[in-house]
Amino acid sequence: MTTDTYQSPLCVRYASREMQELFSDDTKFKTWRKLWIALAQTEQELGLPISDEQIAELIEHKDDINYDVARAREKEVRHDVMSHVYAYGQQCPKARGIIHLGATSCYVGDNTDIIVMTEALKLIRTKLVNVIHVLADFALQYKDMPTLGFTHFQPAQLTTVGKRATLWIQDLMMDLEDLEHQISKAKLLGSKGTTGTQASFLELFDGDEEKVRQADKRIAEKMGFSAVFPVSGQTYSRKLDSQVLSILSGIAQSAYKFSNDLRLLQHLKEMEEPFEKSQIGSSAMAYKRNPMRSERIASLSRYVMIDALNPAITSATQWFERTLDDSANKRLSVAEGFLTIDGILDLFLNVADGLVVYDKVITKRLMSELPFMATENIMMDAVKAGGNRQELHEKIRELSMEAGRNVKERGLDNNLLELIAADDAFPMTLEELQKTMDPSKYVGRAPSQVKEFVEGVVAPILDENKDLLGIKAEINC
Repeated sequence: MTTDTYQSPLCVRYASREMQELFSDDTKFKTWRKLWIALAQTEQELGLPISDEQIAELIEHKDDINYDVARAREKEVRHDVMSHVYAYGQQCPKARGIIHLGATSCYVGDNTDIIVMTEALKLIRTKLVNVIHVLADFALQYKDMPTLGFTHFQPAQLTTVGKRATLWIQDLMMDLEDLEHQISKAKLLGSKGTTGTQASFLELFDGDEEKVRQADKRIAEKMGFSAVFPVSGQTYSRKLDSQVLSILSGIAQSAYKFSNDLRLLQHLKEMEEPFEKSQIGSSAMAYKRNPMRSERIASLSRYVMIDALNPAITSATQWFERTLDDSANKRLSVAEGFLTIDGILDLFLNVADGLVVYDKVITKRLMSELPFMATENIMMDAVKAGGNRQELHEKIRELSMEAGRNVKERGLDNNLLELIAADDAFPMTLEELQKTMDPSKYVGRAPSQVKEFVEGVVAPILDENKDLLGIKAEINC
């Protein structure tokens, strides 16, 4: 690894090799050559004088990119596509004259971008499905474990550890739905020409519009796509880039929510992200176990959420049929959006697969607050025994305030049950009150909701994607 020039942390620290390869020069320029081959084959099929020998020559050199020739040529002509047309032609002298015939730069550039983004979405789908799978197992495992719920980060009614996990899963399921939809409607730009009118192809085929339509369709099929954009300027609509990065932003939002919840739970010592045997939590405070991976998820998620603004602004500011102020921006924003979300999902999978639950801490905190949660049940039981609901409600309020002061101002344990037992308005002994302190009585339908959600909503999706399951995430740092 070079140390004397800037290296993107996305490549060095976060993104997988697989995702980096998708956005590599090799993938880009090899795809260009595949597109040139598809163009030549299609033009031959539709009657242009292109020989089998010329196509065979193009195929022979589709993967051995002569970068040195292309780079030297680009220094002269300042045009990346024509530099690679020239370099390809140097390797294929017989086919030199028919490379890029009738096409404009966006034929290779835009079609390649769509192909790469589509493959990158498929890789993201694999990782997203695996995160959902791990969290679904976790939710089922802990569906019955009562825990204190929080609203405004203040103690609220009980839920279960597993039920809370379903909230994380549901967000991810919404992301998966958006992602699947985007993949299902993927279209190539096709062969539209300089302003999208296909004028050059109409000239090539002597005014035969059907052959021009066929060229569009056949090129797409050869590249593995069933459809092309029906109309375009020189480029595909930059709205596509905005839609794609909006999906990545959605995944980042879901990951951020999970990481925030886990960081708060780790502060409470109820749950933790995995902590390696030799991991150092703090350079100064050796005892610390900081939620570093969750913090990294949050950090990278912010980047993706903001990055999604780039294609949105680009889409909004395109001039007529083509302007070039999209190019430099999308080289950065699209690639980095995918590399970053790839790193986020690896972290997410790693953390979710090693979650640590401290049940005794959960129970201790829960039991310290449960008397407050149980007051409604206690009041109802007292009403059944002949008490006045309104009077009892006021009594409960007064006694709860007193118990709260004992906890907050005096640092004492919650003695609400003792206060209620000592009050003649409540015909219940302390022992009877303590019997109401079964947390499972206060979780409502949480266990059933987990089971119904995982088995009825999540499991069918996982079953459809079972061939994608089982991957493990490697974390570089």
